[in-house]
Amino acid sequence: MAKATISRDDILKTLEEHDALRRDAFLDLYGYREASTYLLVHDGMDYDSKAIAGVAHKYQHGAPLTPKQLSGGLGHAVDWLKQEGFKVVASRNPKWTRDELILACDLVVRNKTVSYVVRRRSRL
Repeated sequence: MAKATISRDDILKTLEEHDALRRDAFLDLYGYREASTYLLVHDGMDYDSKAIAGVAHKYQHGAPLTPKQLSGGLGHAVDWLKQEGFKVVASRNPKWTRDELILACDLVVRNKTVSYVVRRRSRL
């Protein structure tokens, strides 16, 4: 099936379907996985951009696009969603707060120092 345009209404219908089914059931039903790079943000909710764009295709064109028929990145699903006025952001996985990131970085630095000392002592 060829890729074709999707409208804002197609996307809104898809978001309603997503909300009714819930994320895991929606993704399973259409064979998509969780977004790894881009999220569509609408009414304070995050959605998997590629899945939403692919499924929205069914409203005007009779069938959704499969994950293999569609790229979720720039120039594809992301651009389609942005053209229809939706906000798409780069995902941050895991979604850590600033303080959590600082603590994680500190832990990495401390562990590297400790493992270096342990390795050096074992060589002596």
